[in-house]
Amino acid sequence: MIAIPPPFDLLPTLWRGVGVTVQLTLFGSALAFGVALIIGFGRLSRFRLIRLLATVYMELFRGTTLLVQLFWAYFVLPHFGVEFTEMQIGVLVLGLNYGAYGSEIVRGSILAVPNTQIEAGIALNMSPWQIMRRIILPQALLMMLPPFGNLLIELLKGTALVSMITLADLTFQGTLMRVSTLRSLEIFSLVLIIYFLLAYPLTLALRLFERKMAEGRS
Repeated sequence: MIAIPPPFDLLPTLWRGVGVTVQLTLFGSALAFGVALIIGFGRLSRFRLIRLLATVYMELFRGTTLLVQLFWAYFVLPHFGVEFTEMQIGVLVLGLNYGAYGSEIVRGSILAVPNTQIEAGIALNMSPWQIMRRIILPQALLMMLPPFGNLLIELLKGTALVSMITLADLTFQGTLMRVSTLRSLEIFSLVLIIYFLLAYPLTLALRLFERKMAEGRS
């Protein structure tokens, strides 16, 4: 049997945490994107009540910390008879939190589309839905990509906080191993490198997608 040299003997345990981190990132980002669209459009609604509700939601989640939101969902919700698994809580809170930030990206990108183009759509007798689908959204989506890419990387890094609710992600596995082995330098150096190896390909992929979208619009 071949002996695995240090620090690579730590990788199998850390790898189990990587799987949890990737799941949190994928499902959390999908939820965050959906929430961002709903709240972003809600803040642009012509109905005052919808605008008010969307604004309250955004300010609530942006004005409180992600860690406290995780604790509230994990420790307080069961008192109301609402119970989720640790993974469900992680995905839910990450999605709702980063979705609140993403809603401002959606709103700002839509408002950044020049009014002259909207007026041109009206002059061509387009319906409001056609103007949104054919004129506003294609341009707004292109403007959303860079900030949404940054938000995705932040969400990936934010998954480290789920270790505080005992979800065995990469950070949780690293912390457990540090307690049992006291090899802090090796463990957290590897954790640092793994987070970078997860984030950097995402950055490259988003840049490539952004270029492809820009070429398609040109």
